[in-house]
Amino acid sequence: MTTDDCNATDRVPKTQAALLDRAQTHAADVARKHFPEFSVESIDWEVSEQAQRQAGVTEYDPDTESVTIKLTWDAYQEFGWPQFSKTVQHELVHAWQYWQFDQADHDETFDRWTDALGIAQHCERFKTPNWWVVCTECSGRLARYQHSKVVNQPENYSCGDCGGALRVEEADGG
Repeated sequence: MTTDDCNATDRVPKTQAALLDRAQTHAADVARKHFPEFSVESIDWEVSEQAQRQAGVTEYDPDTESVTIKLTWDAYQEFGWPQFSKTVQHELVHAWQYWQFDQADHDETFDRWTDALGIAQHCERFKTPNWWVVCTECSGRLARYQHSKVVNQPENYSCGDCGGALRVEEADGG
């Protein structure tokens, strides 16, 4: 990693390559302490410039048993390293779940690790949605970033929580 990629005093990544390097180092440090049997060197790492709803995602190929963690550049830029490092830890737990159980989700095993690591189950929104799908009964809200059937024809759908009618609101800045 060059000094152009990171500020020498705080190791804050300035490029996508530096983010991947920092994330891998951070994941190795966390794994050494919490998952000592798990070889994080086997994880593939990528940066996504397209994701809008998730700060990171862990993908598993059961045929090859390969694990890829994809980190979202826009989320990193919005959150900064201290907050984004929690995303790296979150995805590391999923990678460990795939290694341990061949599946990953937000079940009680995941809860145990979010508590131990002090991380959240879900990340904060880092992009403003274009629309909100809102239930007229329970006021539940779902963010939508692109046109979809429910955005175009909400009258054909109902709330998954209470069965109420849906309406679409344009989001601020959407």
